[in-house]
Amino acid sequence: MRNVEPLRAFDQIKLLADSRRMEILRLLMASSATLTQLARILGQSPAWVRHHILALESADLIELAETRTTGKVTEKFYRAKASALLLQEVILPKSKRPAVIFSGSHDLALEGIAERLAKHVTLLSLPVGSLDGLVNLRQGLCQISGAHILDESGEYNTPTVRHLFPDRDMDVITLAYRTQGLMLAGGNPKGIKSIADLPRPGVCFVNRNAGSGTRLWLDAELRRRGIPAETIQGYETAVKTHSEAAALIETGSADVSLGLQAAAHQHGLDFIPLFEERYDLVLPREQEKPLHPLLDYLQTLAFRQSLSVLTGYNPTHTGEQILVH
Repeated sequence: MRNVEPLRAFDQIKLLADSRRMEILRLLMASSATLTQLARILGQSPAWVRHHILALESADLIELAETRTTGKVTEKFYRAKASALLLQEVILPKSKRPAVIFSGSHDLALEGIAERLAKHVTLLSLPVGSLDGLVNLRQGLCQISGAHILDESGEYNTPTVRHLFPDRDMDVITLAYRTQGLMLAGGNPKGIKSIADLPRPGVCFVNRNAGSGTRLWLDAELRRRGIPAETIQGYETAVKTHSEAAALIETGSADVSLGLQAAAHQHGLDFIPLFEERYDLVLPREQEKPLHPLLDYLQTLAFRQSLSVLTGYNPTHTGEQILVH
């Protein structure tokens, strides 16, 4: 089986914005060819093809595969260096402040951190859930992630980090312990008391996105209780953040969701606590320098005080580094 190679260099991506060069590259991915053969396929002159071949060769996207000499005729066969390419380029703002992408589980405290540190670092958010955030970190699509994945061993995050990053030095730093539970419309008009009430007729649920730590916990709990997901009205309706879920309940679009106590409090919802979880920040050790303002801020009294404003956040272990290996 031939491999797909990631393409992250902006100069290479820019060169392939030319549809003619892209077409030549795709042909050379399929099989090696000479200038004459490519010219015949494309209906162009060999000189025209040669111009683009030189550009692709200088960008290290193609290579000379073989030279054949028949009598006085020498033919050069070119081929693509990769069987297929996956374009990956993150475009960041150009400024004196470093720009850092956070991708992972949504967290209300991080929103406050981004505002507080705006003069020192631009923190950009790509909320995709705990698992997909760590995958993005592995692929170089972000510099820091946040997760609250409970492993079967009863440990948060480190087993998943060890599995995804066996070859890299990783830092796992606790942001806070957070209380999660059932977020309910004010006054709890449907009389919901536990997870067991979710399948009841007339109860409309709103879910979190697949791969989020909240969704992973819910699915495990449904399996433990023997509750089929398809019996829950609204299970397939998913949002990316706790705030989005809370807003849908506040406006009457849903009756219940699993989420943060802090989000429920901000939207004036009722709340039934179910568990306390550890939420960690995860970053490769080589990213410590651009993230110093954030990491230093975690250790301050000011940050711990800001956490105390968020209902259900426990700052007792904030800033502690968790051993990965």
